[in-house]
Amino acid sequence: MSLLCGTPANLAFPAKLAFRTFGDASNPAILLPTCFNGKIPETLSFLYSNEDSSDAVLSPSKYFIIISGLLGGGESSSPSNTPEPFHGPNLPRTTYEDNVRFQHALCQKLGVRKLFAYIGFSMGGQQAYHMSTLFPDFVQNMICLAGSARTSWHSQVVLQTLSQALLSSPDFRDGQYTEPPMQGLKAMDRIFATWAFSSAWYRQRRWEAAGYGNLEEYLDDWWSGDGEANDLLAMLWTWQNGDISVYYPEDGGDLEKTLGRIKARCLVMPSSTDQFCAIKDSEEEVKSLKYREFRCVQSVYGHLAGGGMGTKEDTDFLVQEIRRFLAAGKTNDD
Repeated sequence: MSLLCGTPANLAFPAKLAFRTFGDASNPAILLPTCFNGKIPETLSFLYSNEDSSDAVLSPSKYFIIISGLLGGGESSSPSNTPEPFHGPNLPRTTYEDNVRFQHALCQKLGVRKLFAYIGFSMGGQQAYHMSTLFPDFVQNMICLAGSARTSWHSQVVLQTLSQALLSSPDFRDGQYTEPPMQGLKAMDRIFATWAFSSAWYRQRRWEAAGYGNLEEYLDDWWSGDGEANDLLAMLWTWQNGDISVYYPEDGGDLEKTLGRIKARCLVMPSSTDQFCAIKDSEEEVKSLKYREFRCVQSVYGHLAGGGMGTKEDTDFLVQEIRRFLAAGKTNDD
């Protein structure tokens, strides 16, 4: 893993962007950003790593793959790894604009003058919209998996609930904790568990397919306080304030106008049971894109289906559609 140092956009502190690359820089470049609490090694790895990597959708022998860490995510500059005076709760808030401008600067540093594709899941999918909006001539193909151009009012309430579970916990101590605030972290995780999967997932007792004997055993293993508290709050704030329409004041906050500025070919893939980025919101947003394709992942695995964490059939569908879309993009470019 490498680091790019700088202060792009409106960052008020010296920041670092963590990244990793695969393949030859002379090949078409593809950027994959991390999602909420995601890490570089696990980001959409099903697209570029399998038993025969030459047959992967994003084969490192055919593409130059760049994976970048989200600001606040623990690998790039975050409350947990930034020295004083910006350590912990003192780190200024970071936006999607900060992230994509930093990523754009990284691409320039690596000699990438245009991205063949930008592919992201969840918060990564939102970054895909933001990069394509801020740099419309830089992104040729954009793929948004379980993401949105604007965080919906409903999602903002959900995210605020997650933040409040941590902020109101006695062991959080206004972010000045010396030990992980497990009481608050567990409370936030249990709330997240209700939204990450669908009600159908729970009704069908899908935890049993993962090898758990009962619901509590699954919850204790999956949702018991993972993550660094101040980092999680930083990412939640970024997510909550995602809105591409703020970049063009002349659009007056009209999301349809701003979506119409995107020049990239767009593949938008929501999950049918996603509770964070509802399919209805994606259906409305995609109508304003000039060059768009819309494919829905029919799954009970909710939001997480979009990141390759659903069934094998869910992930195979993602792979199939992304492979087809990128192949057509290469043909059009030729």
